[in-house]
Amino acid sequence: MSFELINVIDRDDLRKKFLGGVPVPWFKIDNFLRQDFAEQCAAAFPTFDKVKSLGVTHTNLNEKGKFQITDSELFPKPLKDLEEVLNGREFLELLEYVTDIPRLLPDRELAGGGLHATGARGHLDVHLDFNAIPERQLYRRLNILIYLNPEWKEQWGGEFELWDEDVKVCHQKFLPTFNRCVVFETNEVSFHGVRAVKCPDGQARKSFAAYYYTKEAPAHYPGYAHSTIFKARPDEKVKGIMMPVDQSLSTARRLFQRGTSKLKRLLVTSPE
Repeated sequence: MSFELINVIDRDDLRKKFLGGVPVPWFKIDNFLRQDFAEQCAAAFPTFDKVKSLGVTHTNLNEKGKFQITDSELFPKPLKDLEEVLNGREFLELLEYVTDIPRLLPDRELAGGGLHATGARGHLDVHLDFNAIPERQLYRRLNILIYLNPEWKEQWGGEFELWDEDVKVCHQKFLPTFNRCVVFETNEVSFHGVRAVKCPDGQARKSFAAYYYTKEAPAHYPGYAHSTIFKARPDEKVKGIMMPVDQSLSTARRLFQRGTSKLKRLLVTSPE
């Protein structure tokens, strides 16, 4: 897929911005995609109800009203083309130069990525992403987010945030403006979140998300894989008390589901 679907990028300027980013290396590009292609992607993006019917969501305290389609076979053609551009070798080489991370790999399975839609009153609390896919020996290194929200209004909220390690100071905050691209390093202190979405019913905050990996563990890898870790913002006192309990319950549910699945496999494969 043609790299020309992306507007011209000043590689050296972007590298300087990324490596000097605070609180973690990051950059933001407005008017990222060629205008006509961006409009095609936005027009092809499924409605919120369609994403709900085709996608998945989470049932924990920290993610409400957010749905995602990770199966790229379900993407309309312009969004499939977008995926191919972002996974293409030319774009990967650009990211390797800008971020100083060699041998980047895309995730063709889009674990956690794909088409994201958050409806009215939805939110995503501040969190640290899962850091690896152990079964594929992949270590997560970068997140890319492309916003596809024509005429998003400031009063609709949904701002993306980058927080410090202790989630005491929000260093970066900006709206999901149409055709805006954000890339940031995923490490052990890259806490980020999305403020409550206040769009009207029937509207949604829409984005395309993808993640990049390496086969080699980064220097900051703690030596073990962890799932998503949530932290409360300074003004979320009650949620700060509830989060550890909710995360413990979520972990217990996952372990129970894994145990049930394993038992089912044993029952199926065991001789009579």
